[in-house]
Amino acid sequence: MISSDLFLSVVEAHKGIIYKIAHSYCSDPEDRKDLVQEIIVQLWRSLHRYNDQYKYSTWIYRVSLNTAISFYRKQSHHKKIVSDLPAGILYETPLAGTGPEQNDLDLLQQFIADLREFDKALMLLYLEEKSHKEMASIMGISETNVATRIGRIKQQLKQNFAIVKDR
Repeated sequence: MISSDLFLSVVEAHKGIIYKIAHSYCSDPEDRKDLVQEIIVQLWRSLHRYNDQYKYSTWIYRVSLNTAISFYRKQSHHKKIVSDLPAGILYETPLAGTGPEQNDLDLLQQFIADLREFDKALMLLYLEEKSHKEMASIMGISETNVATRIGRIKQQLKQNFAIVKDR
């Protein structure tokens, strides 16, 4: 069991993981704040189950992704209720960069946002350059399953880009 001071320093040292996951699962800034708070609460609640055989970052990824997926599911129910409203009313439109690279990055972010929750989590870890072994440990699946899923997701993303480019 780690102390509350150590817990706070671990969260501070790895807060980038928490914010990246929150940003990946929530487009609304207020929802993101709620998710960050929920992740920290869940980390605190699961502290007694932390296994020091793993790195803190692995534990934080696992708890954060599971919390984000649960949060996303709850939020998707809420989104169904307000889906008839124009997006401009509910969400501030972010300022976009310029140039083809920014357009491709925006498309990639949109394509990843449209993935199923589990696949989105895998892509987030992939883009963080986590090894298949780390991803498997975080997601609770085999390394072979990670490799297969990543390959399929990459193929799907390539197809999405091809469709957009053909327009």
